[in-house]
Amino acid sequence: MATTADIRNGLVLDLDGQLLQVSYFQHVKPGKGGAFVRTKLRNVRNGAVLEKTFSSGERIQTVDLSHRQMTYSYRDGEFYHFMDLQTFDDVPLTSTLIGADQLKYLKEGMECTGLMHDEHVITVELPNFVELAIVETDPGTRGDTATGGTKPAKLETGAVVQVPLFVERGTVIRVDRREDKYLTRV
Repeated sequence: MATTADIRNGLVLDLDGQLLQVSYFQHVKPGKGGAFVRTKLRNVRNGAVLEKTFSSGERIQTVDLSHRQMTYSYRDGEFYHFMDLQTFDDVPLTSTLIGADQLKYLKEGMECTGLMHDEHVITVELPNFVELAIVETDPGTRGDTATGGTKPAKLETGAVVQVPLFVERGTVIRVDRREDKYLTRV
């Protein structure tokens, strides 16, 4: 058993028999009354988002998850197929289990981490930094701005990020997928 002091992003809780992953939390200490923790929880089975407030110091039931290396293979209709690198099994997952924020950076052959609960993959986590090629961007002209300007660039997976003016089409860049932010050219 853990307490609300142990809450962090990515933690999976067992509330009323449902597995809920913390996507946002905030410790609040009002001037009057007791402290509490405000959270946004995502149901790992169906993707539904729930907002819940816990009293400070309240006991919560955490779930022990094991991690397993997986590789994204292909998409077949509504299922995304991953290969478990330990057992070489095919693991089909729906887009709600993966999450829309991760799907826009998912590329064939990408290595991911599968989160396992009771020998079932409940979700996958992509690497924090991904390397993708730019397929479409406007040309940046010299002297557009006095300080470093940016322009939108469409990546090979369909995601759009802001890049500096000097980055051209066909360039492979490193992106922090958690913040949708350009880091560097590769």
